[in-house]
Amino acid sequence: MAWRESDVVEERLRFVVAASRKEKGFSALCQEFGVSRQTGYTWLKRYVAGGSGQVADRSRRPLRSPRRTAAEIEQAVVELRQRWPDWGAPKLHALLEVERGGKSPITVRTVHRILERYHLIRDEDRNIPALKRFERSQPNELWQMDFKGPHGGFTKSSAVGPLSILDDHSRYVVALQQLGSTRMVGVRATLESTFQQCGVPDAMLMDHGTPWWNAASPWGLTEVAVWIMRQGVKLMFSGIRHPQTQGKVERMHGALQQAVRKRRGDLLEQSWLDMFRHEYNHIRPHAGLDMATPASRWRPSTRAFQNAPPEWVYPASMQVVRLAGEGQLSWHGRRWEISQALRRQTVGLELVGDRAIVYFCRTPLRELDRASGISSPISAELSQLNQR
Repeated sequence: MAWRESDVVEERLRFVVAASRKEKGFSALCQEFGVSRQTGYTWLKRYVAGGSGQVADRSRRPLRSPRRTAAEIEQAVVELRQRWPDWGAPKLHALLEVERGGKSPITVRTVHRILERYHLIRDEDRNIPALKRFERSQPNELWQMDFKGPHGGFTKSSAVGPLSILDDHSRYVVALQQLGSTRMVGVRATLESTFQQCGVPDAMLMDHGTPWWNAASPWGLTEVAVWIMRQGVKLMFSGIRHPQTQGKVERMHGALQQAVRKRRGDLLEQSWLDMFRHEYNHIRPHAGLDMATPASRWRPSTRAFQNAPPEWVYPASMQVVRLAGEGQLSWHGRRWEISQALRRQTVGLELVGDRAIVYFCRTPLRELDRASGISSPISAELSQLNQR
């Protein structure tokens, strides 16, 4: 489950912090985290050697490949791809069979690996399959948020479809609002109204889109992302060009698109969207719920929205620091860049030897290495840590 890898890395960071402090015996600590002593020592050794970037699962690719495809076959695949650059591995494999007298010496998967090896697959052409279905165990543990794209020409002059927010466990659509743009003011107003009516979720999953992601900002933070995090919501981001991670909201968008096409609906009319949302939540049976309705599995969150949330209370083990006006902090005689979106916010420093893990609310953002002077981001992209 690609999106859970982020939770795995944070769990391992908590382990190495606790192990470094030696507050309890190593065996007891391993038992508490549900790992063997050997695994615990592996995590600790990796962290000491390379910091937070080393605690993710490593590639299982062998150092040598004695059964690697012959160079002559690889070259034939490369030439076919160059001749037909829009053909994928299955078509190239079929053509290779024809050219080789009806029997290809390699499989379709090997053809794909050759294309990968020679960098002949563009990122925009990838269609990464979801590893398996996932679902949170309770309502409001995770909400998925996304804008519907203007596919099919049904949004007329609008450059973007409605903003959708859906509960992962129940598939209940908590918000479906036509804003006409992705500007922060409309998104924040919709979120505030939704939080007031439905309560606040534990976490939210979204893509690398505006206004909740800024590629030019460290960790991608924006003002609206910080505003959400101050409510105690943990933010999760899918991998780039990996829509399967947000499969439930994408599926809802597919049902919405079909309803527009077959009923001549209009995505610009909020009254029509309200009608669809009620139908989707309360009337339409959902195959993924054994034909139950989303409303039968959803309930409002008990976490109330706060108009003016107080300063986040960090654990006593952390050093609390207020960032400067440009989102920087001073630590051990150096000024470290954290994020301009966090200017004048307080962050928590979890100290581990010569390193400090910087948290904002519940989220680890960066790791500072006093010895090397390097500030490294702790990845916000959920699928990147799962590529093996």
